[in-house]
Amino acid sequence: MLFLNHIWIIPLLPAFGAAIMFFFGRRLQKSTVSAVCVGTIVLAFIMACGAVWQYSAWSSTPENYHKPFQTILYTWLGTDTGHLTYTTHDGTPAPFQADAGFLLDPLSSIWLFFVTGVGMLIHIYSIGYMAHEGGYYRFFGYLNLFMFSMLTLILANNYVLLFVGWEGVGLCYYLLIGFYFHRKSASDAAAKAFIVNRIGDAGFILGMFFIAWYFGSLRFTEVTHLARSGNFAIGDPIITAATLLLFVGACGKSAQIPLYVWLPDAMEGPTPVSALIHAATMVTAGVYMIARSNALFVLAPKSMLVVAIVGALTAIFAASIGLVQNDIKRVLAYSTVSQLGYMFMALGVGAFAAGVFHVFTHAFFKALLFLGAGSVIHAMSGEQDMRNMGDLGHRIPTTHSTMLIATLAIAGIFPFAGFFSKDAILWETWSREAGAYRWLWGIGYATALMTAFYMFRLMYLTFHGRPRMSHEVEHHIHESPKSMTWPLVILAIGALGAGWLGWPHSLGGSDRFTKFLEPVFAPEARVLQQEGRTEQLVQGVEEEKNNGSEWLLMGLSLGAAGLGWGMAWRSYRHADKGYTEPIAAAAPLVYDVLLHKYYVDEGYDYVFTGRRKLGQVRLGVLGLGEASAWFDTNVVDGAVNAAGWITRLTATISSWWDKWIIDGIGVNGPAILARMLSYPARLFEWGLVQWYALVMTAGLVGFVFYYVYH
Repeated sequence: MLFLNHIWIIPLLPAFGAAIMFFFGRRLQKSTVSAVCVGTIVLAFIMACGAVWQYSAWSSTPENYHKPFQTILYTWLGTDTGHLTYTTHDGTPAPFQADAGFLLDPLSSIWLFFVTGVGMLIHIYSIGYMAHEGGYYRFFGYLNLFMFSMLTLILANNYVLLFVGWEGVGLCYYLLIGFYFHRKSASDAAAKAFIVNRIGDAGFILGMFFIAWYFGSLRFTEVTHLARSGNFAIGDPIITAATLLLFVGACGKSAQIPLYVWLPDAMEGPTPVSALIHAATMVTAGVYMIARSNALFVLAPKSMLVVAIVGALTAIFAASIGLVQNDIKRVLAYSTVSQLGYMFMALGVGAFAAGVFHVFTHAFFKALLFLGAGSVIHAMSGEQDMRNMGDLGHRIPTTHSTMLIATLAIAGIFPFAGFFSKDAILWETWSREAGAYRWLWGIGYATALMTAFYMFRLMYLTFHGRPRMSHEVEHHIHESPKSMTWPLVILAIGALGAGWLGWPHSLGGSDRFTKFLEPVFAPEARVLQQEGRTEQLVQGVEEEKNNGSEWLLMGLSLGAAGLGWGMAWRSYRHADKGYTEPIAAAAPLVYDVLLHKYYVDEGYDYVFTGRRKLGQVRLGVLGLGEASAWFDTNVVDGAVNAAGWITRLTATISSWWDKWIIDGIGVNGPAILARMLSYPARLFEWGLVQWYALVMTAGLVGFVFYYVYH
């Protein structure tokens, strides 16, 4: 059990690589940087595979059957002596502590496998893509830091340690999106991602506080055990509030309405960053957190309904915007937002296994699409506008063929991976609660049609039609180096075959993927039954049978994919310079609204940021700043200045009173009067001894004469 007992080493490997880059990377050669950073991820992938393999054997033994494996290194927050306690909702004391603990079960095993696997391929791809870029060591240091954060998030055995990884991932959003920090658009996009995610993180923190207060613990195994104990009522308002707050965090991290606006702008980072963010890793953190908290969510039906509705609306909203975008990476960005909406819709209707399955398949074909787009941009000397591409299919054949496989997968064409996972979500949405969610199925079905259209539009505008690039760019078009194309080939194999793990019962399969997840999700079936739901949470636990409705829905799904493909083929297969967009020709106003993304960014600028004025009024943060500045200048400073003026006036009056009344009349007045009255006396009181002697002598002489003559 070497790998399993040391799963804590898995996140430390990329942490080591990141530390080497940040402290010594500037002095290292690019080959050394590649060896260290890629080597740590390869080792992490090997350890991850070994740990998952050993866990499968460990959990199949009678004494550990279907149990999660948990190892706790030490208590890193709080104490394990009971000295730091708090009072829970029922008045009982509970110790506040968070472990440096790691947990491996079927859910974290799936994430661990594709995060390390896809992350490894993206690292290898980056060697060729970033070969001529500056900041090479810094880029790979950021990638390794991300892998450390994401692996910590996945393997954490409690909400607090998960939140550490969660915040680390948010930091990596900022660093990687703003990698080209000398470009204002990149630094603005990084700041936007950072701020929007802080809004979601505030909800996550509050949700954790609710859980700690209500359950007396933040450890996953303990919270799950208590939630499944039957001591909490379905629809409990505290659990509902906690789960809604957790979902706010998920909306920020996984780009759901209304906090999705940062993700399309994440294209400002290098293309490997886009693949890392959009494929299997960063943006799926919110999906993982809700799937990990499934025992809480099934006790909060209102929260699950909110999750399903927000997911469905996000899916169709983002897909409609992707119909008309011209930047190849931006099309894929809105595709990611839409596919994440699919995943949340599945979680919201209780189809946790189907949602996780779509995360798994999406990891392969979306990473392939982004890395393929990077290969196209590499061939086109940095050009990303599909209006300036065309006829690249025979010029970069490996990129073309692998991206075609990914497109077939995301469009839901049988037997590619996306068909199985997307169809599982649509079937679960249709069939649950006796058809209560069929209106959500309609949204998902329309989204599938749009997905096929915009993805094949991308393929035809990029690889088919007439060449629309400049002659200078056309002269330099070339296939990418093997360090970039080999990851594409490996991911193409996954985009083709990953879905076979979930081959459904209706097609004669055993749905091994869902069965693997039964220990995590199957116990929630009892709760769903208490809510009056007729379906089990996990498809594999009910009687295996072919369902005519499921066959019909599969046919409709394939029909939607085929229709979208056909519409794109008809509109763009011969696209030349100045081609006409069919939506623009049919509905110019609709096209303009979609091209400007429903003016949501502009609306946010009016209402929230205040970068645009509504008439003469500025709202939002900048408006609040201006209002605060006006209040400070005119009210606070006015009050201060008024107080100062009054003080000065009072001081002036006091000074006048002191000078003219107190000093003038009370003190100086008697002195002046005494001085005036002293003048007659001063005529006789001169203070000169000689004068006094003369007067005395004169007086004596006078007396003598007076007495002589009388």
